[in-house]
Amino acid sequence: MNGADPAMLEVMKNAFFSVTEEMGIALVRTAYSTNIKDRKDCSCALYTPDGRLIAQGLHIPGHLGAMVSTIKGALAAIPPDSLRPGDAILYNDPYIGNTHTPDMVLTTPVFHRGRLMAFVASMAHHIDVGGSVPGSLSARATEVFHEGLRLPPVMAMRDGEFDSTILTIVQANSRTPDEVRGDLKAQAGANRIGARRFLDLCERHGADVVQDAIDELEAYCERRMRAELGDIPQGTFEFEDYLESDGFTDDPIKLKVAIHTKGDRLVFDWTGTATQVRGPVNGQKALILGCVHYVVKSITDATIPPNEGTYRPIELITPPGTVVNATFPAPTGMGGNVLGPRVVDTILGALSKCIPERVCAAAVGGQNFLSLGGRDPATGHYFSNVETYGGGYGASIGQDGEDAIQTHRTNSKNCPCEVIEATFPMLVDRYGIVPDSEGPGRFRGGMGVTREYTFNSAAAFTFATDRAVLEPWGLDGGKSPGKGVYRVVHADGSAEDVGGKCQREVEAGARFVLRTRGGGGWGDPFRRDPEKIRWDVLEGLLSVERARNVYGVVIDPAFMAVDGAGTAELRAQPAHSAAD
Repeated sequence: MNGADPAMLEVMKNAFFSVTEEMGIALVRTAYSTNIKDRKDCSCALYTPDGRLIAQGLHIPGHLGAMVSTIKGALAAIPPDSLRPGDAILYNDPYIGNTHTPDMVLTTPVFHRGRLMAFVASMAHHIDVGGSVPGSLSARATEVFHEGLRLPPVMAMRDGEFDSTILTIVQANSRTPDEVRGDLKAQAGANRIGARRFLDLCERHGADVVQDAIDELEAYCERRMRAELGDIPQGTFEFEDYLESDGFTDDPIKLKVAIHTKGDRLVFDWTGTATQVRGPVNGQKALILGCVHYVVKSITDATIPPNEGTYRPIELITPPGTVVNATFPAPTGMGGNVLGPRVVDTILGALSKCIPERVCAAAVGGQNFLSLGGRDPATGHYFSNVETYGGGYGASIGQDGEDAIQTHRTNSKNCPCEVIEATFPMLVDRYGIVPDSEGPGRFRGGMGVTREYTFNSAAAFTFATDRAVLEPWGLDGGKSPGKGVYRVVHADGSAEDVGGKCQREVEAGARFVLRTRGGGGWGDPFRRDPEKIRWDVLEGLLSVERARNVYGVVIDPAFMAVDGAGTAELRAQPAHSAAD
């Protein structure tokens, strides 16, 4: 392909990304576990023979950096020249570039007429890979061995079929072996589809044209990203934020980043960050890389594809032995759910000092991870359910934060209430938005989420979040949101607030009450448009009292009216002048 042919480059770019998108659709549609088929906690990607990223589907942003690292770790252990058609490598070891043990990666080589042209890979969060608790991620883990089977890169498939020994070992270490087997098979099927579609491109256009397109796309993405980064003001911009605990002590854990803008490059230096901790909130460099990639994508032109060239102008410094680059055998299970969102907030805090118009205030504070499992009394079989819950996005210049949504580095879906009740011995008593949970501002933060469960059987229960005490911050005079609620109500009616990180055994009839935080606000709340406040009150998101006390807007119920379509209306007026 002629590098000067932009039309062909566009065709091939879209073709590469179509490969990964179709892989993701196949994986979700054929998976067994609710975490993948309903929540879509998975990602698919396409790589060069030496592990450079060609394309990644629009799946989980936090997987992006990790998958870039994992493929290279796998190929360091199993050289590409030792592979043949029908092979596949399976691994989940956090210490070769993965995030945590439940994220299992299956990597398949793609050969065209004997020539290794690419790799396709799928990453999926399996609901149980062993360990000390159902779901594998314990809030009380103190080493990676507590977090389930840790699998180095192994040859899991030969001639297109799973090695029965490998599959048996993985199943034997899971409380839900049928789901794990089914999800691994779904990953294999997704990889087969990706390989087939890539080979179709090679047959249609020729292998040399495809290779030229891969090289040209990488150079194109790098040029575009360097142009974007060159527009950022030059200098060093620092910020500190804190995890509030590791689950064992209440000592805050400092995160410190210095972002150096150097021409068309960015350097993210985490020197000064706290040393790794006892609890499972540590992260690996791959996790931090995923957070950095996510933020860089968010502040630059969204049409630049995720590609090796896109991220070449980015340098990451994570001192070994710190919470952002923990050394073996530190536990990393909650790193993505707890540390990752705080890393993103810290980066955004630093960038707010140089490009405030492109960033938002702090979000809810964590992915609000909930895992529970035990034996279903109806079947006698183990069950395991893993979910994360959204909250409020931080507000930004000219825009309110999104309500009740997964924030930063993840875009997994919620598991429908009907699916939960049909699949697990539990009932969903309430699910909705938490009124008055926003961070006030001229542009308000998003609202939090409430969800309440009743357990129909005894279960092991794990919950992990952050910002239970330390509040999400606002920007330019914006305020922090109200506190979250994380409470177990026992069958005898007694209640226990479990804080941001807990591990419990709960009895049949117990309930869990979750109310997540909103996001931080932007700007002076007294400068918020009264019309926006009126609509929030009408929608039930804001109380009349909060409108008056926090925003200074009086909404008189006596002026309620109904228009010809039967729509309720409130008339609002500010209780202050713009000068106030």
